[in-house]
Amino acid sequence: MKIGFIGIGVMGTGIINNLRKNNYDVTVYNRTKAHAQTVLDNGAKWADNPAELTKKVDILFTMVGFPKDVEDIYFGQDGILIVAKAGQYIVDMTTSKPSLAQKIGQIGEEKGLHILDAPVSGGDIGAKNGTLTVMIGGHKEDLNHLHDLFVTFASKLNYFGSYGSGQHAKMANQIMIAGTMTGMTEMLVYAKAAYLNLEQICQTLQSGAAENFSLDSYGPKILQGDYTPGFFAKHFLKDLRIALKEADKMQLDMPATEEARQLYEILVDQKKLGNDGTQALIKLWWK
Repeated sequence: MKIGFIGIGVMGTGIINNLRKNNYDVTVYNRTKAHAQTVLDNGAKWADNPAELTKKVDILFTMVGFPKDVEDIYFGQDGILIVAKAGQYIVDMTTSKPSLAQKIGQIGEEKGLHILDAPVSGGDIGAKNGTLTVMIGGHKEDLNHLHDLFVTFASKLNYFGSYGSGQHAKMANQIMIAGTMTGMTEMLVYAKAAYLNLEQICQTLQSGAAENFSLDSYGPKILQGDYTPGFFAKHFLKDLRIALKEADKMQLDMPATEEARQLYEILVDQKKLGNDGTQALIKLWWK
């Protein structure tokens, strides 16, 4: 079984390393080859472009940055859906537009391909430790076929329905995270202004009803002045914009998510800190 992987960022690196740890044959492509060095050193092979990679493998995972990147690698010149052959399994793990996932699924099915949209949650730590949560849309039998692959890097597989359902589930996830990230940030701003011990307040809140992933994962990083990305702020802003556009289609008003989007727009678009982690939101208050 030959596996391909396109997109070797913070998350992709952890996923590929877990596939290699389980002795899977993995070939990779990334726009910047230097970013692939860690997985190449771990035994992954290299392909010079997405088309070459697609032709070589039985199963292809993609995990790129933005919906435009997904469009390019799937529908561009020598794109995945142009060169893929009937019977191949193709899994897009990018957090992207549900409508784009539906388009890929429908066109792929017409070509005899097995398509899943499978965005993940759990950050760089989950990718490294193999404990990601995966949200999946497509045909359930295709998920069942790939089950043993998924469990090398994920501890929870959640099937939601047809093409695009995985992306809708990820939007729900990001809406929830928007609330915990803004809540954590304002909590720290308040606690600092009240001269509370910040390490103590974080430990206290994590032992009660305020416990949450954002505080557990990013609170300590903020206190250490560590803004390296477990998840890029620019990607989170992209996700919030997608979620709000989908909400508009469903005639939903989500003022809290809208406020989070506006805060991350200041961080990313005005302060140009999109390559920091999502925890850098605190920089709107703290120097």
